[in-house]
Amino acid sequence: MQVIIFGATGMVGQGVLRECLIDPGIERVLVVGRSPTGVRNARLTEIIHDDFTDYSAIEAQLAGFDACFFCLGVSSIGMSEERYRHLTYDIALAAATTLARLNPQMTFTYVTGAGTDSTEQGSRMWARVKGKTENDLLKLPFKAAFMFRPGAIQPLHGVRSKTAWVQAVYDVSWPLWAVLRRLAPRLVTSTEQIGRAMIRVAREGYPRKVLEMEDINSL
Repeated sequence: MQVIIFGATGMVGQGVLRECLIDPGIERVLVVGRSPTGVRNARLTEIIHDDFTDYSAIEAQLAGFDACFFCLGVSSIGMSEERYRHLTYDIALAAATTLARLNPQMTFTYVTGAGTDSTEQGSRMWARVKGKTENDLLKLPFKAAFMFRPGAIQPLHGVRSKTAWVQAVYDVSWPLWAVLRRLAPRLVTSTEQIGRAMIRVAREGYPRKVLEMEDINSL
């Protein structure tokens, strides 16, 4: 399997990249991002790309892939709906539309979030935007598309958040994570589990297009 990862320098993306590179069934990994990952591996290729709404300059390098793991995401805190929609909906749909045209046999997996509003009518701005993003991604002509909705995520194997205050919270709460994962498996997952689940769904499919935390942890 040959895969593309968007957002490989983020917390979830770091975990997904790690799992892809240690999976013997993945022959090639292409990372598309604004900054290098710093990872060195014979199966890894990186494209530094600035405009996430236009891929015309690199289209030739995006063809021939079996799966895409789209892990880009931003917090909506302090952001207008217009800005959040651009950084969430516009960017995801621009990439996915290009990939669907170039790779119609691709499986596209999008990392969204627990509480996403599929009706697009709720009171929470971020949940409405994520819901529309999910709904429109599922309409694209991929072989298959899956929406992953993780909640609390434990970073493992050296994965770190790029947001300083988020990483500080993880550092302080680290002793509690193992307990939380045992006591509340429906509420907590890990970067390792998300990566493995995404790879398995790309290979084997899944009965539901939208995967909640329990689905992710079952894979």
